[in-house]
Amino acid sequence: MSHKLFALAALAGDATMADPRTSCPVGWGNQFDALFDDGVTVVNNAVAGRSVQTWLHESAVTGAKDAAGECVLSSQTYSQRWSGMLDPSTGMKSGDYLVVQFGINDGDPGCPRHVGSARYQQLLAVIAKAAADRGVRAIFVTPVAAITCSGSTAVGNRGFLTETSAAATAAGVPLIDLHKLSLALYNNLKLCPNNGDYGSGPVGAFFCADHTHFEAAGARQIAVVVATALRNQRIDLASHLK
Repeated sequence: MSHKLFALAALAGDATMADPRTSCPVGWGNQFDALFDDGVTVVNNAVAGRSVQTWLHESAVTGAKDAAGECVLSSQTYSQRWSGMLDPSTGMKSGDYLVVQFGINDGDPGCPRHVGSARYQQLLAVIAKAAADRGVRAIFVTPVAAITCSGSTAVGNRGFLTETSAAATAAGVPLIDLHKLSLALYNNLKLCPNNGDYGSGPVGAFFCADHTHFEAAGARQIAVVVATALRNQRIDLASHLK
C-alpha cells in the first residue's frame, strides 16, 4: 500500500503572514518553511491587504454594503488562489495542513475589506469545511499583534479574537492564540516603551517603518512563536519541526 511521504502546509492570511514583495514587510509565513524537516513544504498563499472575504472572493466583493452592513458580493466566485487550493488534481490533498490567520484588515469600516463578526465566523467555517472535506487539517490563528505600548508594557490591539476562537471551537480545529503569544514576545524583548521611532533600536530591527509589519528578523521570531505553539499544543504539524 502506498502512503504519503510529504505534506503541504498551506498558509492563508494577510501581509503579516505573506511573502515579501519588497525588503519590508516580511510576513512570518515567509520564515516558516525553514523550521520544518523535508516532510513538509510550506506554500504561502497569504496576500497583503486582504480580509478573509477579499482573500476568498477577491474582486467579487463590491464597495457597497447591504442592509446588514456587510459588503455585497457580485457573485459567489472564489478567488483564483482559493480555487487552485481546492483543485483535486493540483491543490490540497488528504494529509496536508492549512494554517489560517485573518482579523487584521477585516475590521476596516469600509468595503471591500469590511467583515462583520458573524460573517467572519461564517467564512472561517467555509474554509474549515472545505479543508475537512479533503482530509486537510486546518489550524486557526488569532491575528498577530502590532506593537502598542502602555508605558513599558505591550498591550492588545486586535479585534476578531473571540470570533476566531469561536470559529475554531465550532469547526473542531486547533487554535493558536498568536495575538497573546506575540504580546508575550514583545514584552520579553522589552520593545516598550516606544516613542514612535520604528527606524532604530530593537523596535526598528523588528518592525518596518510602522507598528504592524515585520522586518525579516521580526518575522522569523514570530514564525518561531507559531512553531513553538504547535509543539506545546501537540498539534500534528509539530511532528515535522526540526
